[in-house]
Amino acid sequence: MLEELDGRVAVVTGAASGIGLAMSEAFLAEGMQVVLSDRDEASLDAQVARLAEAGGSVSGVVCDVVDPEAVAALADAAWDRYGAVHLLCNNAGVGPAGPMLQTTPAEWRWTFDVNVLGVAHGVTTFAPRMVAAGEGHIVNVASQAGVMTTELLGMYCASKHAVVGLSEALYRELEPTPVGVSCLCPELVRTEIFDVGRLRPDWVDVHGSSGATQAALGEILDERGIEPAEVAARVVEAVRSGRFWIFTHDVTLGMAMRRFEDLQADRNPTIIG
Repeated sequence: MLEELDGRVAVVTGAASGIGLAMSEAFLAEGMQVVLSDRDEASLDAQVARLAEAGGSVSGVVCDVVDPEAVAALADAAWDRYGAVHLLCNNAGVGPAGPMLQTTPAEWRWTFDVNVLGVAHGVTTFAPRMVAAGEGHIVNVASQAGVMTTELLGMYCASKHAVVGLSEALYRELEPTPVGVSCLCPELVRTEIFDVGRLRPDWVDVHGSSGATQAALGEILDERGIEPAEVAARVVEAVRSGRFWIFTHDVTLGMAMRRFEDLQADRNPTIIG
């Protein structure tokens, strides 16, 4: 666990907005030096400039986590500048929504490239160097959709279940080492996660109803979501205490347990209302 954060170095992917930006701000408030990375260069530059002007020890690296060479370059840039990385937050992700029967092969590839392989690239690039250095912590951002399912987020649920499985296995693998692991499973948070059109590459074709579904879910986040800063505060607490599961809402545990109650009762998956 990293009980003392002051003076340590954090790297955050998907850091130009939402939860990634809030975590970066929280780490800076703890006295950390933070490397923000994002594929949106304009937004990244703007946030790095804003945070630096406020006195934060911050730098930015453009990085698309889909590309393992770009992730390796991010790691090299962090180590070259600061000589160490103590905290990695694999946060970059996308939130495509809609019934699975209305998804396309290209959507599946893109979603898993970002949400799953993006996390894997971060883990396999940073974790060995952290283990060799003898300290560190990794936060993988999954979702409440990683511990339960809903019919409108089948593809997204599948990708976030993969992140949960990856994170649990990584925890077990690194348990004998000084490197800790946490898995963040937020529910509704006021971010742009469902505004996938701004990030989706041209080669990804989508069903005609996709835009309306994404817009409706975005409205729900705006109306019912908590602020990203609340999530970031829970992350700081979990890193300090070495806690694996990070939930943001009281309902998450009950949602997750429904599956095991169904298993124990030998019944098919029940509807979550």
